[in-house]
Order: sequence, then C-alpha cells, then structure tokens
Amino acid sequence: AQAEASETPSEAPGFIRVVAVKSEARTIDSAVVLRGETEADRQVEVRAETSGLVITEPLRRGTHVTAGQELCRLDVGTSTAVLAEAKARLLEAQARIPSAQASVAEAEARLEEAKINDNAARKLSEGGFASSTRVASTAASVRAAEAAIQSATSGLESTQAGIESAEALVAAAEREVARLTIVAPFDGLLESRTAELGSLMQPGSLCGTVLRLDPIRIVGFVPETDINRVNEGSLAGARLTTGQEVTGQVTFVSRSADPQTRTFRVEVTVPNADLAIRDGQTAEIMISADGATAHFLPQSSLTLNDEGTLGVRIVEDGDVVAFKAVDLLRDGTDGIWVGGLPEQASVIVVGQEFVVEGVTVAPTYRELDQ
Repeated sequence: AQAEASETPSEAPGFIRVVAVKSEARTIDSAVVLRGETEADRQVEVRAETSGLVITEPLRRGTHVTAGQELCRLDVGTSTAVLAEAKARLLEAQARIPSAQASVAEAEARLEEAKINDNAARKLSEGGFASSTRVASTAASVRAAEAAIQSATSGLESTQAGIESAEALVAAAEREVARLTIVAPFDGLLESRTAELGSLMQPGSLCGTVLRLDPIRIVGFVPETDINRVNEGSLAGARLTTGQEVTGQVTFVSRSADPQTRTFRVEVTVPNADLAIRDGQTAEIMISADGATAHFLPQSSLTLNDEGTLGVRIVEDGDVVAFKAVDLLRDGTDGIWVGGLPEQASVIVVGQEFVVEGVTVAPTYRELDQ
C-alpha cells in the first residue's frame, strides 16, 4: 500500500509530473525456497536369479531386515547333486596329475638314456668299433624318446585342462546353490511382503522390495535463476505437510537441467533415525544461500525499455529520468524484491510509461509502506 507524503513537486511548468518513491536497499532473507518430496536413500527390488519353489514363510511388510538376512529360500532340487558330481569330477581329474607327471619324468629319463647310447654308438662307429646299423638304432631310440616326452607332456596338459574344467563346473554349481537363498542387500525395511511359500520363482521374479530410510533424501528442483545460489554442503531445512520440520545438508546439485522444465535437481540429506519421515511425502525446502541486498517496490513500477529489457525508471540529480535494468529476486503479494539498483534510488511508480531516459520531470514523492 502507498501513502502520500507532504512533499510538493518541483515548480516546473511544462514538465511531466510523475510519482516516485525514495527506496533504500536492504538485506533480504537469503533462503532459496523450493517444493519437493522425500525419497528413500536406497531402494531395491530383490529378484530371483534362478528358478525354484519358495520353501520359506513370507516376511510381512514393514519388517526390519539386515544386510545378508534371508528373504526367500528356494528348493534345492537337483542343484546339490550337480554340485556333488562336479566336485567328484574335480577330484578324479586331480588324481590323474601324479600319474601324468610320472609319465613325463619317465619319458625324460628314457630320452636321456637314449642320448647317451646314441653318443657312445657314434664315437665307436668313428673308431670302427660299431656298425652303422647300431648308430641308426640308437638315433631311432632318441627320436622315440622325444616323441614319448611330447605324448606325456600332452597328457599332463590335458589332465590340467580337465582340472580347470572341473573347477569351473564346481564354481558354477556353487553359484547356483548360492542363488537358492535370496538375501537383503543392505539394512532397511521391507516395503512389500516377500514371496509366498510354495510359489514358483523364475529368473527375475520379485522376492521383495527393501527401502533404506535413514538417512532420507528430500528432493527439489531449482530454477535457472537461482541455481548459482545453491551449493553442495549448504544447510537446508524442510517443512513436511504433517507440520514436521527437519534440517539437513545439500548433498547433490545437478549439473544438467531437466530438458522439459529447465530446472536442476537438488538433494538434501536429512537424518531419520526414528523413521518418522516416509518415502514420497511433500515438503517445502528452504536452502540457505549468500545474502543479497534488494529494493522492495510495487509490481506496477516495472517497465520495459525500447530493447525489451525489464527494469524501472528512476529520478536522478536535476530531476532527470534514467532507466535501470533490475533482477527479480522474490515475488510477494504486496510487492517485489529487485536487485541491480543503487543503494538509494528514487523509483518512479506512476507515470513511468510516459517518460523516457534523459527527460526532466516534476516528481512528487510518496512513501511505500513495507
């Protein structure tokens, strides 16, 4: 509301009369106010990785579970038999190793003996004490021993490959058995009842949904005009629709705007040890930001210059009109807070549309009730 002051306008015949208010900049509340909602810190749908019948009683909704706690157990079926068979094959393959190693050692010894006989036969043949037939025979023995080593080595490698294959089968069978027990991935609450006793689970079937609500996130979206005022680590508060007020800290500020709304996601983390805050509650978020100085003016004082820039017209020394661009900081029912003006400014609130920058006016001053 505006109240007229006792000042009289300048006695200036022919000058356009305007009404102005003498405004002084003040520091305003620096909080960025958003609307948002609560979100669970973690939420996962725990699903089966294998098929089988559920053989455990279901856990009720709202049950507190701890990391590693059993949620659903499936019938073992043939899984344990497959595991036992895989372990037996592994033991059988491992038992062949000593025999294969002995065969390699024996073949190496025979090769060494064949090489000694071959060398002796060659020297005797050079002295005329051994026939060429004997030399050929010893050379053939060397080649036979070398072939035996290759065969024995190949047998050892085959045995080792059999062990590796058996180990892989054992590991696969153990994983399959482990998948029969579906456990909670972290401490939390069951949002849904776990799978019913006797139900058939297939890969991907839902066992249960686990939520972690402590701490809890309060998520809001900041417009482009305020995003630079919000920083990670800033203190924040929130008021829920139930009237509950909580405080926390900004832990995430998105670097990418939503393509539809051109807003940025902000997350505030709040302690929730008593689990009083639920997932999906509406909240009003207030994030502390750097203080700002601003002028409180009536909305009608805003105007556009010839370039379409939003601002106000003010009266400077000599009653000369000047145009000043402004930034809208906050909107209210009684007026608006704007930045971009000097500490003290005489803002034209009536007649600003009939004057242009540089003209001299005859102002009348009023006071603005704030």
